Amino acid sequence: MITPDRRRELLSRGKPAVAWKGEPQLGGWYTEEEIEAAVKAIRDSMDPNVGFGFITQEITDFEEAFARHVGTQFAVSLSTASVGLDLAVRCLDLEPGDEVIVPAVNFRASALAVLGQGGRVVFCDADERTLCADPADVERRITPRTRAILPTHMNGLSADMDALLAVAERHPHPKHGPPKVIGDAARACGGGYRGTRIGKKGWCTVFSFHTMKLMTTLGEGGMVTTDDAALADRLRALRQWGGEGWGSSFKLTKPQAAVGLVQLRRLDAMIARRRELALARSRLLDGVPELTLPLEPPGCEHTFYLYTLLVPREWAGPKRDRLMALLEQDYGVGAVVANPPTYLSHPFIRERTAGQVLPRAEELGGRILCVALHPRMTDDLNEYIAAAVIEAVERVAQERG
Repeated sequence: MITPDRRRELLSRGKPAVAWKGEPQLGGWYTEEEIEAAVKAIRDSMDPNVGFGFITQEITDFEEAFARHVGTQFAVSLSTASVGLDLAVRCLDLEPGDEVIVPAVNFRASALAVLGQGGRVVFCDADERTLCADPADVERRITPRTRAILPTHMNGLSADMDALLAVAERHPHPKHGPPKVIGDAARACGGGYRGTRIGKKGWCTVFSFHTMKLMTTLGEGGMVTTDDAALADRLRALRQWGGEGWGSSFKLTKPQAAVGLVQLRRLDAMIARRRELALARSRLLDGVPELTLPLEPPGCEHTFYLYTLLVPREWAGPKRDRLMALLEQDYGVGAVVANPPTYLSHPFIRERTAGQVLPRAEELGGRILCVALHPRMTDDLNEYIAAAVIEAVERVAQERG
């Protein structure tokens, strides 16, 4: 933990020259190599008989490299991760009344993917320490209508995939067998789980290359990894007007794929720096009684896409919000809440999941606090942020009401 003298020294310098948002707009960073790759892809497309193509060599090279990185047989690139979730759920061929279990503490894309395909969303609670789907709660909510479990690797930490797969095996659907486990790794690209990369376990896993994410492909982009050849074939057909069935256009572009190949080569280094900062911050904040620090369970390699703290139960809601306001206004340190239960924050989802109330998830949503973290931060700035958090926490603790 930072000494009082060191904290005063750090904070006496005033706010950082550049304010860091709680979720920075560019999750990694680019080098000249990415720029050169994008320019080359554009220049190579100037021949009228070449153009930007459909599924180009750059795209297939990127897919093959990503599959090798994760350890799966197949990787299918798409225009966005949300499209990946939509298409993965579409490949379940849901029938009326079919259910998909989705964490309530989550970004809205997972629930919307299920609702968009006519499925019934069944919310599950998150584990209080990992914020990922609680396998015991998933098992309590599984029914003979459950077709899939859709865990999110929350804020960069893998869900307990082995436990979730075991739950699925114990509760087979009467017609379709064990529910499929579909991972949402939008925030966890490059993370590890029990000797594997996130994305290896489960029926399939969806990744995001959005501008905020751990690696990016010119603002948007996604990938689905799987070892199921039939699923990979169907996803490829769906992204390009369907083959012999329904489809549309959900393709990544040639320049995006060219940049993605470079970003993928640099991904481990970008995550290593992010982890270095996050672990150092946890050491600096260790011992602050009001804060629960991020957990990295044995066998997991957290990407720390977001540096997630929990405030005390009695601070849930207004006091947490007061802490966030102090951090931003007085110290120039951004923070976000990622994420409150989707049924509370999204009217479309709330209307279609009426009656589902998860007190634990709601309490967690009131306690989550994700403080700005980015691999391009200096060690000195990281220490300043920790000092600001400690002082802001002390100020809130001393306030009445």
